[in-house]
This record gives sequence, C-alpha cells and structure tokens, in this order.
Amino acid sequence: MSDPLLQLISTGLGLWIRSRCDQVGDLDLTLQGSSLGLMRGRLQGAVLSARDVRFEGLPLHHAEISSGPIQLDLTWLRPGRMLALKDPFQVKGTVSMPGQPLGDALLSERWRELGDWIAEQLMGLKPLGQLRIENDELELVASVAAQRDPIRKRFRLRAEAGTVVLSASDSPETRAVLPMDPAITITDATLGAGLLTLQGHAIVTPE
Repeated sequence: MSDPLLQLISTGLGLWIRSRCDQVGDLDLTLQGSSLGLMRGRLQGAVLSARDVRFEGLPLHHAEISSGPIQLDLTWLRPGRMLALKDPFQVKGTVSMPGQPLGDALLSERWRELGDWIAEQLMGLKPLGQLRIENDELELVASVAAQRDPIRKRFRLRAEAGTVVLSASDSPETRAVLPMDPAITITDATLGAGLLTLQGHAIVTPE
C-alpha cells in the first residue's frame, strides 16, 4: 500500500474497527477506492479478514466481511488517530463461532438472559447449564432439581426469515426463533467442525 493517504485511512479504519470490538487478534484490511474519491472522503469499499475476535461478548473464530461504499470524515485524520465515519453503510460476510467459547458466552452475565430463554423455549427448563456443538447438532444441557443427572437434548439450526431457527432433532415442531437485531439479516446458518457459521448482511451505523 504505497499511497500515503490510503495507508493513513487504512490505519485509521483499523483503529475504528478495533474500537468496536472487545478483542481483535489478527486483522487484515484491504481498501477499495480511487485517489480522487479518497480525497473527497469516499471509500468504494473495504474487505476485512479477522481471527480471534470478541464482539459484544461473543467469540468469533474467523470473520470475512466486505462493505459497500463508506463515507469518511477526514477533518481530524492524523497518523495514529482513529478514523471517523459519517453515514451508515452496508456489510456482508461470514463469521464462525467455536462451540465451547460460545457456550461460555451464553452463560455470562451479558448473554445469560438469551441462553436461559433458549433453554426454556426448547427444553421447558432454565437456567441453561451448557451448550456444545456435536457434529451438525447443538447440544443443550439443563439441570432438574429432582434428578441427579442433567437433561441433554440436541437441536438443528437453519436460517429462516432473516434470523436463526433452532428445532429439536427428534421433534422438529419444538422450535425457537432467535430474536435478531433489525439491522442484521442472517441468510445461512450451519454447524460443523465444532463451529457455528453464519452468513448474512447488515447495516452498520457509526457512533
């Protein structure tokens, strides 16, 4: 990346991305745009590849995301300074979440309400005790006061109507439709190799 302005914008955008995450491991960012467009604060798009990310308390093993045009505010652009973005922009891509860290996240204070809601909707029990990925199924575990051994049930998932639907492997009519941020649309959801993989698109609103 030989263009000094492009390098400056790339560094500033990378800092902005990191500021939106709890943690970022490896981050590779490719910018798309002409010199004239960049001078006017318009980036044609960006392609992001990242590993070992924690976003709003959720663990992302890998993320591949591309954006539409991004309007930049270059007023305060300086070396080492976070870039300011002006308007909402579109992104699309794929993220994968590992089973064990995802289960731990759903037991954390930040996401426990959702974890308990899933267990109650699908098993009629709460709180959620454990979540694991077993091949192409999701295993939920919940304790029952009158029983020594916890209850374990397995579920499949799929994308439907912009969100994720979980249904019991042995009883498809037992299902739960996950609540979804209206700015996010899920187009595909799969389980495999210990990972939950989601594809979709979203509108990002700069703060």
